[in-house]
Amino acid sequence: MFYWFLKFLALGPLLKLIFRPWAEGTEHVPKEGAVILASNHLSYADWLFMPLVIPRRVTFVAKAEYFEGSGLKGWLQKNFFSGAGQVPIDRTSGSAAAGAIRTQLRLLSDGEVCGIYPEGTRSHDGKLYRGRTGVARIALEARVKVIPVAVINTDVVAPPGKIFGKFARPGVRFGEPLDFSRYEGMQDDRYILRAITDEIMYEIMNLSGQEYVDLYAQDAKKRDKEAERARAKAQAKVETDEIWEEISE
Repeated sequence: MFYWFLKFLALGPLLKLIFRPWAEGTEHVPKEGAVILASNHLSYADWLFMPLVIPRRVTFVAKAEYFEGSGLKGWLQKNFFSGAGQVPIDRTSGSAAAGAIRTQLRLLSDGEVCGIYPEGTRSHDGKLYRGRTGVARIALEARVKVIPVAVINTDVVAPPGKIFGKFARPGVRFGEPLDFSRYEGMQDDRYILRAITDEIMYEIMNLSGQEYVDLYAQDAKKRDKEAERARAKAQAKVETDEIWEEISE
């Protein structure tokens, strides 16, 4: 109930009034039945704007810690995330990834719409990165279609590392449903999972217009941070050498 209150009476109307989000391809989202919405991930605001433009509830999995706080702050946080369409990862499984898959399979078995970010984390530079194969495993095990989704301009509204950037009209594009039933029973074949995931990412790339990088986003972030440290170290050495040259003259 709180989800619909936020979406249609409180937060949703406010976001629509301020940012005027646009949408394309909403007719591809079925009016009922289980389906996966596989989206690129540019900003923490993605999970606000993407569900806003379609009438159905979209559920994402989130860290269990968001639902376990104590006191008034913990109560408010728990109710906000629950009301915004997020559920905690099932931690009875051996790992967070396995728990997320188990939770999403349960939601899909109940006929819900699951939102998944195949990249696993937000893009730090606006590029589209290699997808994790969990989305493919879930699609095969749940026997549901996958709708590729592209969010646009959310990284302008809320850039990585900032609460707010600048005003822009965020958009959402929904592609045609992808049917992987031809691979039924092959969810343990890693080559099949990779092929399915790459197909999903290709469709997301076409919808978003992003540059694709065949590297996991977390690895790219680590690489870029190391490169930045190396540049800073090199610059510091140049400045030190210049100071010594001035002193020695």
